[in-house]
Amino acid sequence: MANANITAPSHKRRRPSRRRSGLGLFLGVLFSGLLLAVIAGGLTLGLYGMQLDEVVREKFEGQRWALPARVYARPLELYVGRPITRQALIGELERLKYRRSAEVERAGRFQVDGERLLIHTRAFRFWDGAEPEQLIAVHIADEVVTDMRAGDNGRDLALVRFDPALIASIYPTHNEDRVLLSRQQLPPLLVKTLLAVEDRRFYRHHGVDPKGILRAAYENLMAGRTVQGASTLTQQLVKNFYLTRERTLERKLQEAYMAVLLDRRYSKDEILTAYANEVYLGQDGSRSIHGFGLASHFYFDRDLDELGAPQIALLVAVLKGPGEYNPRRHPEKAIERRNLVIDLMAHHRVISAEDAAQAKTAPLGIRDSGARPASDYPAFIQLVRRQLQRDYRDADLRSAGLRIFTTLDPLIQTQTETAIGERMPELDAQRGLSAGTLETAAVVTSVSQGEVLALVGGRKTDYAGFNRALDAIRSVGSAIKPAIYLTALAQPERFSLVSPIEDRPVSLRVGTQLWTPQNYDRRVHGRVPLYRALANSYNLATINLGLQVGVDEVAGTLRRLGVARPIQPSPSLLLGATSLPPIELAQVYQTIAAGGFRAPLRAIREVLNADGQPLNRYPLAVEPMVSSDAAYLTQWAMRKVVEEGTATWLKQRLPEGLHVAGKTGTTNEMRDSWFAGFSRDRVAVVWVGRDDNQPMGLTGSSGALRVWGDIMAEIDNQSLSDEPPHSIELADACGQRDIPFIRGHAGATRCVGGDGESASDNRDEAPSRPEEEPAPRPVPEPPARDRQAPRNPSPFMSDFYGN
Repeated sequence: MANANITAPSHKRRRPSRRRSGLGLFLGVLFSGLLLAVIAGGLTLGLYGMQLDEVVREKFEGQRWALPARVYARPLELYVGRPITRQALIGELERLKYRRSAEVERAGRFQVDGERLLIHTRAFRFWDGAEPEQLIAVHIADEVVTDMRAGDNGRDLALVRFDPALIASIYPTHNEDRVLLSRQQLPPLLVKTLLAVEDRRFYRHHGVDPKGILRAAYENLMAGRTVQGASTLTQQLVKNFYLTRERTLERKLQEAYMAVLLDRRYSKDEILTAYANEVYLGQDGSRSIHGFGLASHFYFDRDLDELGAPQIALLVAVLKGPGEYNPRRHPEKAIERRNLVIDLMAHHRVISAEDAAQAKTAPLGIRDSGARPASDYPAFIQLVRRQLQRDYRDADLRSAGLRIFTTLDPLIQTQTETAIGERMPELDAQRGLSAGTLETAAVVTSVSQGEVLALVGGRKTDYAGFNRALDAIRSVGSAIKPAIYLTALAQPERFSLVSPIEDRPVSLRVGTQLWTPQNYDRRVHGRVPLYRALANSYNLATINLGLQVGVDEVAGTLRRLGVARPIQPSPSLLLGATSLPPIELAQVYQTIAAGGFRAPLRAIREVLNADGQPLNRYPLAVEPMVSSDAAYLTQWAMRKVVEEGTATWLKQRLPEGLHVAGKTGTTNEMRDSWFAGFSRDRVAVVWVGRDDNQPMGLTGSSGALRVWGDIMAEIDNQSLSDEPPHSIELADACGQRDIPFIRGHAGATRCVGGDGESASDNRDEAPSRPEEEPAPRPVPEPPARDRQAPRNPSPFMSDFYGN
């Protein structure tokens, strides 16, 4: 019994111990599970953080933005002796967005004081070095730069090269655009305003601002609606830079996590700079405006560092909603929001109360033309695009942020457009045509380097449609004749400038047809000196000369001069029965003007990548293609076209002392009017005609010549020299003084008996066709409004891109 009594209590004490042991086991398991869950969650969060950190680092340190290629015009260069009027220089400065001001302490300002201009230039890095920011004093007298000195110390300056005009941007596929700025380029006023409005604790938080979250929650609760956001600048950058625009809790948590990671890895200044370049600030058609640098140009057409408090306030105001506060569409809302920002600027002592009051009275000051360079020169930009494909590798062109330096001279382009705009309505009226019936194209190049200085694709110079300068393949008529005479003069043992040429009827069997061309005046002039046959554009003399030298030889000369498209070597070629676009005819005349040296016409001087290194280009060589002596004699004969032949109207239009050479061209039934010619340093080609290829009643002399003369009268030109090269000798021959001959061949001169016919002014030409089967004509082109650019580009310089 005793044992039983002892055992029973022992059994009862053991039972609660088991309960306590089971609870402890449960708690232990629960704790272990929670610990494992925490560890697993921490590991998952850590691994996820590592993944996010890699995403943050990869994009932030790599190529952040697909920058468009920037296309620049030829820079304005000033030097003592440069011909330029004061008004033209002011116009150039205004085109470069320089501002006339009473003070010139800042770059991009200029001051006019009589004949003296004080200009504060901008710094710019070219492909061949950097141009510094500097203050210069320029004196202009009698339309020439007479003195140029540094504004600070008065030292003489040999040459000043201005920052070039941005004429276009070639955008990446998603059409984003921005002007990248460094931290040093962000104006202090912008930084202070941005932080005062968007993130006052930016330099104190770690990517996420808990105090800001609580403050915003309280304000929103009190207002009963969302009146204040809690996202820091870092979070906004993450949202714009990395994430989609969906509004979910998961995305918001991801945004906060990435903001902390971004803040941990990069400095505040790096984050602020990225934000200032990334933030979305508006829309320009299909182009998105990103960053304060581009927005400054888009809204105000000014650099960011030139803006004052009202403009800075507006940019920060637009941040809240670029659509809702668009100052062009909703000016009242934009002003209301801007003024609120100005109040915050004053409240946080970014500006004084007095400055704030004054800033709130300022107008919005929006400029309609801001940051839209691509529409200024669409025809020229089409040529740039084609030559990029011709001269550079595709892989190189896919690089972001290219800087393309072109040959476009904005002053010459403007003068060319003005000449066309003023002359073409007169030609419409002269022929009794409705306004806009006639179309035109023009190309202006340099002689020595073949640089395209100006290009007009039609009367609507801002229209980016059919480009007649590149793609209007029209019969050139007598504009082809200099190639025939050059072919003959390259044989000095047979021909000279005064060699007698038979201007007599010709009847040739062309296939099954009889070809009997005539002169424009329907007369036969007998034996005439070679140069006079060209000056007066005698068709019969030209055909006889061409048949003597050989049609195949003439076709070969045309190819060497620069004709890229196939040439049919038939007798009708001698009167221009071949079709070329103006750009290709300009190549032919450039080679003649350069003394037989062909420089492939180019619109691009250099292309730099985003690091400032030049891209490798396929070589473009200046090559001797025809005899330089024969080219000089041809130039001399083409001067006679102006002095006594079909282009004498130029003597009354061009400045006195400006000697030029050229050739008129008229096609059958006056469907095409051409004039192509050159001075010592400029080549210009002009075509006038109708898009429907109907007759218009204008010859080369009465149509294109007038436009050409207007252009050349305005642009900066050097007169052709009267001094012959060493290989040319002057001799009296055939009753005339100082006729140039290739040295050693003056003694074998044959002369025209009775000196042939005399010249008559303004006599043009119109080639006749075979009697029953006309030479092929260009396919009539549809009206401009219905026409699209051809699928196959012009084969201009086809040896470079194989079309």
